[in-house]
Amino acid sequence: MLTPVFSSLVLSAFATVLSAGEVFRFSSYYGSYMILQKAPAKSVVWGFGQTGAKVVVSLSGSHLLEQTYIAPVINGIWRTTLKPMEAGGPYTLTAYHSTTNSSIVLKDVLFGDIWLCSGQSNMAFTVGQVINATEELTMASKFPDVRIFQAALEQSKKELTDLAGVEVPWSKPTPGLLGGKDFSHFSAVCWLFGRYLYEKRKYPIGLVHSSWGGTPVEAWSSPRALQKCGLKSSVISEQNTWSSSVLWNAMIHPLLNMTITGAIWYQGEANANYNRDKYNCTFPGMIDDWRMAFHEGSEGQTALDFPFGFVQLCTYKTKDPTDGFREIRWHQTADYGFVPNKRMKNTFMAVAVDVPDEKSPWGSIHPEDKQDVAFRLVLGARAVAYGEKNVTFQGPFPTQAVLGNSYITIVFNQDIKASHEDGYFEICCSEDRKCETDDKWTPVAISSSGLNYIFLEIPPCPASITAVRYLWTDWPCKFKACPIYSYDGLLPAPPFILGVTNQRPTTVF
Repeated sequence: MLTPVFSSLVLSAFATVLSAGEVFRFSSYYGSYMILQKAPAKSVVWGFGQTGAKVVVSLSGSHLLEQTYIAPVINGIWRTTLKPMEAGGPYTLTAYHSTTNSSIVLKDVLFGDIWLCSGQSNMAFTVGQVINATEELTMASKFPDVRIFQAALEQSKKELTDLAGVEVPWSKPTPGLLGGKDFSHFSAVCWLFGRYLYEKRKYPIGLVHSSWGGTPVEAWSSPRALQKCGLKSSVISEQNTWSSSVLWNAMIHPLLNMTITGAIWYQGEANANYNRDKYNCTFPGMIDDWRMAFHEGSEGQTALDFPFGFVQLCTYKTKDPTDGFREIRWHQTADYGFVPNKRMKNTFMAVAVDVPDEKSPWGSIHPEDKQDVAFRLVLGARAVAYGEKNVTFQGPFPTQAVLGNSYITIVFNQDIKASHEDGYFEICCSEDRKCETDDKWTPVAISSSGLNYIFLEIPPCPASITAVRYLWTDWPCKFKACPIYSYDGLLPAPPFILGVTNQRPTTVF
């Protein structure tokens, strides 16, 4: 994990330059080789200059009649919104400053879809760390229209207007930029998501990586979002010391003017034992707040409900029911067990509980297989963000659990592929009908299965059977060997808790 360092010298120098009003430049996340958001949205372009001056922005290309925009510099900042541009390029973007008669030229600019990638160490995990890193790195240069940008690791006690630092300016992918093995190069999940998405969409994809290992959701959330969950700004005690909102301030807030398609997220480990019971509020609340802020920052160009994908936590410890991972998985869905749902609309989730990696050189909390995670995220993006029909992006989820004379019937919302192994399902057998503690739960076996249902054996139970749960442990399965998958075997059923009724199943088998 990287140690957080507050770059006060960098920030003070940055603020001095701006107050003097002497620098004419684009904002930090504009540059040659960048990708701007394609139509129907419009891209916002902005930067810094001398107050009172005018900046003339022009966009030109071989198949484009030059477009010109005039932006006054107000309080040291200029900005303009381009006309909607269809996917493609390349284009040249030029900004001319009237007072200094100076120009900045950005070359090889493409229009496409921009995705923001954020979270903690499993998002920071690089392409050089995946299980087949050499093969992945060799392929990188074959995708020059998947462009990457990475924010530097910075914290701030106040919301910054621009990034305090850039780790990787807009670039075409190279093994050198993707291949580090210290969680500091470009994200594997982000890159693979972008590459797989490009192979389906066939137009440029821009990837903006802004993540930091070991970080809780509170550091990525604005004060207003935390207040809605009853949390105040505070110091967060973890392996390192974090303060609420410091990464929101330094690594998200500066990006708000950017027009984006959506975001993907891999985080939650740091909240397994910190504000764990608040995560069903803080995580959905952060999503809501980011959506509102990006929408306002881009003058309405980023959708108010932009698609947000995330990875449900994988595994960490093989036999430790107290590490909090099973609860966080549930809270990641706002306690529904699946997404999208009424609380988390326009979201999608990659279930990762079935891809553990006990022998990972980076520790079992960091599985090397990021390809399956990215593939499942892309299925979600294709269905939720792009509206592709006939794309299955969710594993089976139960619609009802019905108590019979000798078995419990669990009916799923789709056809399933089931294996009859013990140790994955449990029932709550409780005299007081409460199921809060593990001693109320008893393992049960699958006795048989059908097209979209399973039968669970009922063991001796002197009390009431009130609920059933599935995969309710940190490390429930071997690699891709959970008992319930979609009929094609691609997508696992996520962990769930479901009340048991005495009603006859409504689904006809």
